[in-house]
Amino acid sequence: MKVLPALTLFFAIPFAAAQTSAPPIRVDVRLVNVYVNVADENGSPVGGLDLDNFTLTEDGHPQKISVFERQTQTPLAISLAIDTSGSVRKDMAAEERAAHEFAHALLRPIDQMQVVEFNSHVREVVPFTNNIKRIDSGLDHLGHGPATAVYRAVSFASQKLAMQGGRKVLVLVSDGGNTVHGVNYDEALEQAVRAEAMVYSLIDVPIQADAGRDEGGEHAMIALSQETGGKYYYVDGEHLEQAFEKVSADLRTQYLLGYYPARRVADSDFRAISVTLKNLPANAHYSVHSRTGYYATPQ
Repeated sequence: MKVLPALTLFFAIPFAAAQTSAPPIRVDVRLVNVYVNVADENGSPVGGLDLDNFTLTEDGHPQKISVFERQTQTPLAISLAIDTSGSVRKDMAAEERAAHEFAHALLRPIDQMQVVEFNSHVREVVPFTNNIKRIDSGLDHLGHGPATAVYRAVSFASQKLAMQGGRKVLVLVSDGGNTVHGVNYDEALEQAVRAEAMVYSLIDVPIQADAGRDEGGEHAMIALSQETGGKYYYVDGEHLEQAFEKVSADLRTQYLLGYYPARRVADSDFRAISVTLKNLPANAHYSVHSRTGYYATPQ
């Protein structure tokens, strides 16, 4: 019997079919929102600027501003963190009164506010709500404690803010003297930056003379505000209401700049942001307040 030679068969796979068998490549380009405050030489908010007045860079590279809003109506998520330790007890009544007025003047139906107190411990007095009666009740029932957990309070409030939408604001009322270990300044700042929270520091000065004051704590509160795009104010019992009014005015006169950053590879996942002004009148002396960067990857 004649044996036929073995046949080798080749099956051609259509090119289109081979292409569809591979998983699609998805590139997720994240819109980065930057909330900006512009102030004049007297510190008053400046409204009425246009897109052409702003320049934005990421890591020194110019970015195209794709979203621009003036006097943004984006909902607010505000964490009001109040120091109730012994070092600021002299101003507690004024703090509570000013906080009541701040909440009533600023909060809209679309906004949410949380009340946090901190002394030796950190406690959420009122979770995020737009119910003004609940906020009032919480402010009327603040506790007391001997020590001051400033950094733990910033970290706690930032983590809560990270779960909220909209503009995230941390209003921190304290003398800045952190006396509780467990969370340091760098950790607190990172939590605030990751939450994209703007920190407004109301620095309650317990002693006017430099001797006896914790200036290191004050400087830390100032740095927290500068790094996150907020502001800081020195206050005492007689000027707390004015400071809260300035925070309210700032939040009503913000600009929103949004951009899609170019994808890149870097050693660090932190991206530095810089916002500057251009095309201004010759006699304009304005300053810009915005966050100095963000983390490209979640924690």
